Amino acid sequence: MLLGAIWTAVACGPGSSAAHAQREPVLTQIREPHSYYYREMYLPQATSGPNGAAWSPDGRELVYAMQGTLWRQRLGSDEARQLTDGPGYDAEPDWSPDGRWIAYASYVNDAVELRLLDLSTGESAALLANGAVNLEPRWSPDGARLAFVSTSFEGRWHVFLAPVRDGSMGTPVRITEDRESGLPRYYYSTRDQYLSPAWSPDGRELVLVSNRGHVWGSGSLWRMRADSGAPMREIHDEETTWRARPDWARDGRRLVFASYAGRQWHQLYLMTSEGENPLQLTYGEFDASSPRWSPDGRRIAYISNETGNTSLWVVEVPGGARNRVQPTRREYLRPQGRLRIETIDAATGRAVRARLSVTGPDGRGWAPDDAWRHADDGFDRRERRFEYTYFHAAGRSELSLPAGEFTVEATRGPEYAAARSTVAIAAGSTRVLRMRLRRIDDLAARGWWSADLHVHLNYGGNYRSDPARLRAMAEAEDLHLVENLIVNKEGRVPEIGRAVGRDPASTRTTLIVNDQEYHTSYWGHSGLLGLRSHVILPGYAAYTHTAAASLYPTNLAVFEQARAQGAVTGYVHPFDEPPDPADDRTPLTNELPVDVAHGRVDYMEIVGFSDHLSTASVWYRLLNCGFRIPTGAGTDAMTNFASLRGPVGMNRVYVKAPGPLSHAAFLAGLKAGRSFATNGPLLTLTLGGRGPGDEIGMNAPGRLRLRAVLRSFVPVDHFELVSNGEVVASFGPGADGQAAVVDTTIAVERSGWYTLRAWSDHGTHPVLDIYPFATTSPVYVTVGGRPVRSRADAEWFIAWLDRLDRAARAHREWNDEAERNEVLREIAEARAEFVRRATP
Repeated sequence: MLLGAIWTAVACGPGSSAAHAQREPVLTQIREPHSYYYREMYLPQATSGPNGAAWSPDGRELVYAMQGTLWRQRLGSDEARQLTDGPGYDAEPDWSPDGRWIAYASYVNDAVELRLLDLSTGESAALLANGAVNLEPRWSPDGARLAFVSTSFEGRWHVFLAPVRDGSMGTPVRITEDRESGLPRYYYSTRDQYLSPAWSPDGRELVLVSNRGHVWGSGSLWRMRADSGAPMREIHDEETTWRARPDWARDGRRLVFASYAGRQWHQLYLMTSEGENPLQLTYGEFDASSPRWSPDGRRIAYISNETGNTSLWVVEVPGGARNRVQPTRREYLRPQGRLRIETIDAATGRAVRARLSVTGPDGRGWAPDDAWRHADDGFDRRERRFEYTYFHAAGRSELSLPAGEFTVEATRGPEYAAARSTVAIAAGSTRVLRMRLRRIDDLAARGWWSADLHVHLNYGGNYRSDPARLRAMAEAEDLHLVENLIVNKEGRVPEIGRAVGRDPASTRTTLIVNDQEYHTSYWGHSGLLGLRSHVILPGYAAYTHTAAASLYPTNLAVFEQARAQGAVTGYVHPFDEPPDPADDRTPLTNELPVDVAHGRVDYMEIVGFSDHLSTASVWYRLLNCGFRIPTGAGTDAMTNFASLRGPVGMNRVYVKAPGPLSHAAFLAGLKAGRSFATNGPLLTLTLGGRGPGDEIGMNAPGRLRLRAVLRSFVPVDHFELVSNGEVVASFGPGADGQAAVVDTTIAVERSGWYTLRAWSDHGTHPVLDIYPFATTSPVYVTVGGRPVRSRADAEWFIAWLDRLDRAARAHREWNDEAERNEVLREIAEARAEFVRRATP
């Protein structure tokens, strides 16, 4: 995964220019690694269903977030009353003990501030607007203080306390220690973090989550006095993943928290306030999280995704009776109208699935009550105030909107032009908007099938997805094949119960296939496509401080096991920036050159959750050494995330596989290199009448006819032919930057490889990626029987392999000497192969 870096400039190979991206992650003031995880699993999301509920002091009502605003609802009623409506996205409410106020978090002005709602007047004012990310406000039992989490100290997660009186907040004080752990954490900072404070009934203590003393997981449960610098004591040791959110019953004896405790889904657990013997309270193959005790200690409100979307439930304790709190009727703060959107294929006039975005004049996004709303995890601040939001639609959608003007955008993958419209909504009326989607190409008609090779169905997000919904998403993105890669998030593997292979939700034109991402962050993440028997377990290696701390199995050993099942193996999201084997100051443990030398890399995600030009620069060096590696592509989309990096199919590969859609034929075409990868631009390349993956033999230097075609639903800045790592021809991408046809001849003086690529210097909407980029797999040309070789590139990889050898020899967590010797042998054999290829 990326580390939430902000892209400024990355080299793309010898003699090339730099790419500049203006898209930045959401909430860049957070200085913690792996924003992809805490962004979804910890930060509040504007889900279309209820989220983050809290009780009224009398226990008769609940306040919760929904669609980015706050609502209150009486138990036993189906009517919800809206309490807030902008200017930001509101979440995480907490009701004051005297019933007068609701404190909540509001995402606005590129930060998350704390606000206070006066229930008697309906007026809201900022409590804390310090430019930081401030979360999880919790009133003390006497209503005199708020505990909350803030990044105001060094951009890290800390617990703060502040006095509140008559609607005003005093000076916040950080009560948790900023401490360097010295632990080799991968998904978390080496400095300890502190989350989710909850008060003891007497107001003297807090229970919270901290990873102090632990490598894996977002933290264990701890107690401390509600004083700055007070000592902490751990009461329950468990690997959590952001969602534990403990709450203390008013009897002082019981805690409730969410745990996956050896399961794949969070459920509610009860334990004593001393952390003794947790026992399970709820059960099911779904998530139950965000628990809150009722004032009388007889009920717990919580959020579930058992219906797929988020929903609000109350469970009786003891007893176990569950009741759903459903906002069937809604009383809005502002007059509402209705918008009905129909998406139509312009050529056929038929309704088609599509991706829709509805944005109001204040920049906030809107969605139907029954849709899953998603938000991009990065955006260009010069273009918009909030990140882009969207939902997938089945051809017709209807949503409630306040009176005003809205912008609607419809997309359907890169083979359709985006459709945009503005629409005025009048109170009490229904407006019908027909969005006509125009095709710019039909690649399937020519035998090219599209696929996203890297998707995760469920991965700890707010929603709970299933293969049928994933198929519907793929259809809305005009995508033919989705590889649902089963993978772990630390100790949990959400989709481990699914059989590998073609999923029953597949259709004749849309395949959902369950395969695996092997998840060792030491050697590099890899894809195992076409498994026939089982997932390879454990799904990771080199997890320090665990029984899987050994560097064995390497990816090479895993690839051998996968190939025994008939799988195709490759590398996913390889490089954020080109590695430097000569720089010992930065870690370099990626095993890619070992596996390439052993002939076990069938594809690389050149377009994926990494920097495309950086990854391509390493790919070019491998091609220069004579290895033949096709391009693949994968979004690494978690389909149950409310905030994610692009939808399914944003990064896709097209493979030439004539005949009906077939997984086996597709993988064969991918392995043969009959492919191009893209996040937008569509490419066609023939050289001497041959296409990607083909080889052309020439007895002597000469000329070959080149045909290069560009079609793109966004403008691009560069349209280029690359050979042996260098741009050998640049073509104008057309007057609008979106279409070009080149028919010419080129001189071929020596053996080499040729790819066609198109890209831009900056992010371009609606490509929800760092910048538009596409590349074909190579066409290979052999002149006079001489192989492609580059001494400089081979020596570059030899230096890389020497780094791997030194790191492996220094490792101290091998299970036995045989494992160590096996890994060193693999590296040595790979080195020998590169030495051989260093000689022309």
